Amino acid sequence: MAQFGKRLAEAKIWLKPNMETLQRTANRGSVSTGYDIDNSCKFEADNSEKLSRSQTTGTNRKKFTVSFWVKRTELSALQVLAIAEASGNDISFLNFEADDVLRFRDTGGASDQCILETNRVFRDTSAWYHIVLRVDTTDGTADDRNRIYVNGVQETSFSARTNFTQNDDSFWGAGSSNLTWGNALGEANYYSGYVAEAVYVDGQSLAPTSFGEVDEDSGIWKPIDVSGLTFGNNGYYLDFKDSSNMGNDASGGTDFTETNIAAADQATDTPTNNFCTFNALIPGAGIISEGATKFTNSTGNGWKSAVASMGAGTSGKWYAEFKFSTTASDNVLGQCPIDDPDLNRGEAGFAYYGSDTSLDESTGVYSNDGNRYIGGGAASYGVSYGTSDIMAIAIDMDNGKFYVAKNNTWMNSGNPTSGATGTGALDVRGATKPQSLGSSQYTANASMLCNFGGYTTISISSAASDENGYGTFEYAPPSGYYALCTKNLAEYG
Repeated sequence: MAQFGKRLAEAKIWLKPNMETLQRTANRGSVSTGYDIDNSCKFEADNSEKLSRSQTTGTNRKKFTVSFWVKRTELSALQVLAIAEASGNDISFLNFEADDVLRFRDTGGASDQCILETNRVFRDTSAWYHIVLRVDTTDGTADDRNRIYVNGVQETSFSARTNFTQNDDSFWGAGSSNLTWGNALGEANYYSGYVAEAVYVDGQSLAPTSFGEVDEDSGIWKPIDVSGLTFGNNGYYLDFKDSSNMGNDASGGTDFTETNIAAADQATDTPTNNFCTFNALIPGAGIISEGATKFTNSTGNGWKSAVASMGAGTSGKWYAEFKFSTTASDNVLGQCPIDDPDLNRGEAGFAYYGSDTSLDESTGVYSNDGNRYIGGGAASYGVSYGTSDIMAIAIDMDNGKFYVAKNNTWMNSGNPTSGATGTGALDVRGATKPQSLGSSQYTANASMLCNFGGYTTISISSAASDENGYGTFEYAPPSGYYALCTKNLAEYG
């Protein structure tokens, strides 16, 4: 334990994160709509995951629309979203560049027919973006031959722009081509993040209002039902509802072939119910992967903490599960105000949950002995835990109480439903602020997994949900406790 306290002193500097990326207000596109998207598909670059199909018959190469919702989980890398490849030099594709701008490019014989590269960057990993690519090369107005919309608003500021020449043939509709989501054939530029409602409309140039609308109460862009659209000869609609066939074309066309994508990659994190994940924007936090539900300490021994992308609100009761998948020692599970500077440190060394020496607002439970730490000071509390254990946090923000469970047994004889009595609870530190439910580890190359309910790589056998039916957990949340997602936060947070 003395060694544990000594390691706290290794954390020297801190950098406060951009709070707009952490708060619920950043989750644009996540609003109750009357039309719900039930599922998305998680793509992971490290696993070379993609969906692809061949297109043997040419179709309308002058008019088409591509629409999809996307939630990024890894940044600062060239990532191909969707591509049509007729040959190595005849391609049409959408991608994020390494500087996180969005680009559409249509290239014939190694010469650009069209290129649109935004000045705007897309780095909000807690938000769903709706992207529409609209092409009509027959249009007499050059700028209207190729248009990009984000959340219903047309992008007009580009660092690079080359319009189609009137009546050009795009390679998106070319015969003998391959259509791929998540990668370019033969290249390593895989996408990491979630995709929902992926649509290709062949032969029509459609406005974004064919796919979404503005919510009158919030002003947020939200999806509408697209199943009634006419998708055209080679169009498709990927709704990701069939976990046994994630490449199913719900419009009745040819299905996509899954490469390294399986039923486990189906997620309930969607544009109409956005779930908490680990935050990829906290600097120096190691490597975030697997839909921002896996954290790996990649920078050597020293405390590194994964911080949640959403704060448990200042009211309500919230539940999440965690698993330390690599090493059983030197791990911490805890709570902390989501903007706490002592936790949100730079890469010279992160603090751990429970180490807040300046504000005394975090609490952590240590894996080696189950002791609780507050402000770096230890006291007896629970039991040790290891790599085979599924750990859970229940935080009661109505009463300022915090509980930790090991394999569904609450430490210190805790009872999360005891209300203000707080049987077996720890007090929430900084209870007037939204809380990050998270975890820390010391050992180099060690990994930890989170499950806030929308997606996880933790092996789940029981598929329990909260009382609203949200989330997929190994254990049922205690009565009155809910998954951290935008629908629950709107109701209870």
